[in-house]
Amino acid sequence: MAPETEIAAWRPQATGIAEVFHARFTDHAYPRHTHADWTLLIVDEGAIGYRLEGKDHGSTTDLVTLLPPGVPHDGHPATRTGFVKRVLYLEPDQLHGVGAGVDRPTLRDPALRDRIHRLHGVLAAPERLEAESRWALIRERVQAHLDRAEATPKPVRDRPLAARLRRLLDDRVRTGLGLAEAAGLLQASPEHLVRSFAAEYGLPPHQYLTGRRVDLARHLLLAGHRPADVAAEVGFHDQSHLTRHFRRVLGVTPGRYVRLP
Repeated sequence: MAPETEIAAWRPQATGIAEVFHARFTDHAYPRHTHADWTLLIVDEGAIGYRLEGKDHGSTTDLVTLLPPGVPHDGHPATRTGFVKRVLYLEPDQLHGVGAGVDRPTLRDPALRDRIHRLHGVLAAPERLEAESRWALIRERVQAHLDRAEATPKPVRDRPLAARLRRLLDDRVRTGLGLAEAAGLLQASPEHLVRSFAAEYGLPPHQYLTGRRVDLARHLLLAGHRPADVAAEVGFHDQSHLTRHFRRVLGVTPGRYVRLP
């Protein structure tokens, strides 16, 4: 039998996300309460029923739920086995349109749900750039829902900005940087940075930075450096972090990469 309650909560490195909360509940029911932050929620198992502004709603595995700050709501399991959920609590200034959030807390958007799922997969990692890049595009899509606008923005081309970001990433291969920092340095919105870079170079900034680090690691390994030393030298958190990305890009571990024929 599954345990009744499992909880994990932490504050991630990504700017704009106040808290990550993962939970499994079998029979816990939330009383009416409010949050100071926006609540962006996906359900992985079971279903949740809740009441918001006098109307009944439900969260299931194929939906995204967005609850605005300051609006009372409750919550309870809608199946006998309870539910498993993953939640992002977002800083209040990340979105606007509380009224629209009250009217339409349920977002039927499979692509958005998949993006949120993928974001949760990197929020515990030490690298901020990927998490912030993924969050920037999620925030843009969620805001489009609130604005009743087109959910998929048109491609953006800004070659000078993309080139400036590429130079910045090249200069910071070892130390890295977050998307919010890059946006401040280049005086552009995070969303515009990610989209213009991807339109120009065919991949998002975090993937470009990882590729540059792996490329630098290859050269150091061929020069005789140990994998443990290479990880720190090229900007990875530790050797396991290097190994994971090195194997994903090149198909082998750093230790097996340098071998004489």
